[in-house]
Amino acid sequence: MATETNPKALQGGEFLIRESAPQDIFIPEEFNEEQRMIAQSAREFLEQNVWTQLDRIDSLEEGLMPSLLDKAGELGLLGISVPEDLGGFGKDFVTTMLVTEVTGAGHSFSVAIAAHTGIGTLPILYYGNEAQRKKYIPKLATGEWKASYCLTEPGAGSDANSGKTKATLTPDGKHYLINGQKMWITNGGFADIFTVFAKIDGRR
Repeated sequence: MATETNPKALQGGEFLIRESAPQDIFIPEEFNEEQRMIAQSAREFLEQNVWTQLDRIDSLEEGLMPSLLDKAGELGLLGISVPEDLGGFGKDFVTTMLVTEVTGAGHSFSVAIAAHTGIGTLPILYYGNEAQRKKYIPKLATGEWKASYCLTEPGAGSDANSGKTKATLTPDGKHYLINGQKMWITNGGFADIFTVFAKIDGRR
């Protein structure tokens, strides 16, 4: 089997067809001490703050979920993948994946933290301009601001191209007016930042 000395990062579903050498496969035994410590902090957070009050979480007690995100932010759990110059830890994908795996045992809290750190924060981090990143990311990394992600509509789910929400540039060219409907927005009841999917000019 042919292998590459320095294989390029896999893209899309390439992992299904590209040949890989055993030494190229990451296994849990390769987590370093720092990664294990971060994971342990996340596990202890769940033990002390989430698992002890599942009934309160399930009853949707007002203010409880945002307060849990605040505590997670104080520990740095909301900024694992955020660069240090923007207030985060600046850790790699593997570390972020490990923390996500651990917090995935947090029942509905896992959904709130994943929406905040993943689809709520990362679109701005990856695609925002410098001013947007400096304005939003540091406060998202600490939990001062909570994030949500607005994609689903009454007639459209994960197929974003089926969405009907439109964004129209104002005559002065400074703002977009958004018209449409969104639903099932995780963190939508308390979020400060809403990443909204909308069509511009009916196409983009």
